[in-house]
Amino acid sequence: MSLKIGIAGPVGSGKTSLIESMTNLLKDKYSLAIVTNDIYTTEDANYLKKTLDLDENRIIGVETGGCPHTAIRDDISMNQKAVEGLEEKFNPDIIFVESGGDNLSATFSYELIDYYMYIIDTAQGADIPRKKGAGLLFSDLLVINKTDLAPYVGVNLDEMKKDVLLNRKNKPSVFISNKDEQSLQKIINWIEVIL
Repeated sequence: MSLKIGIAGPVGSGKTSLIESMTNLLKDKYSLAIVTNDIYTTEDANYLKKTLDLDENRIIGVETGGCPHTAIRDDISMNQKAVEGLEEKFNPDIIFVESGGDNLSATFSYELIDYYMYIIDTAQGADIPRKKGAGLLFSDLLVINKTDLAPYVGVNLDEMKKDVLLNRKNKPSVFISNKDEQSLQKIINWIEVIL
C-alpha cells in the first residue's frame, strides 16, 4: 500500500514545482507516482511529464471540471480511481496527490490521502497565517514557500513565523525556498518520518 500525500494551496504557491523538486530528491530512493488536478486541463501533469525523469505513466492528470475542493474532499472518486490505478500498476512507495489551485479553506478527505501539506508563499502576503483557514490550521504540514522573496515583497519572516506558531499550535510547519535544497530537506525529513 502506497503512502498518499496530498498537496494543496493557492494558485501560484509552488505546489507543482515543489512536487518536481521533491521527486528529484526522492526518486533514486523510493518508487514514486503523481496525481495532479486541474479544472479543465492536464497542464500540471503535462509539465511534470516533460521535466521529470520519471515514467510518464506514473503521472496522471485529473480534470475535475469544477471546484478543486470537491475532487479532493467531497467527491473523491476521480482521484481515487487514479490513485488505485497507480497502486495496481506500479505499487509505488509514495503517491503525491496535488490539488488544483484553491483557497485557504481547502482540505483533503482522509479516505483519499494519508497526510497532506498545505502550501502558502511569502509573496501572497504576511497576513495569510493570521487569516487562518482550514488548510492552514489543520494540514499535517504547513509549508511556507518562497522565503527568498520575502525581502522583495516587504514581508518580515520573523513576524510571519510568530503568526504561524500562534495559529498552528503544535502542528509542524517549515519555511523553505524551492531554490535551496537544504531547506527542501526539511520536507523530505517529514516524509521519511511518516513513511
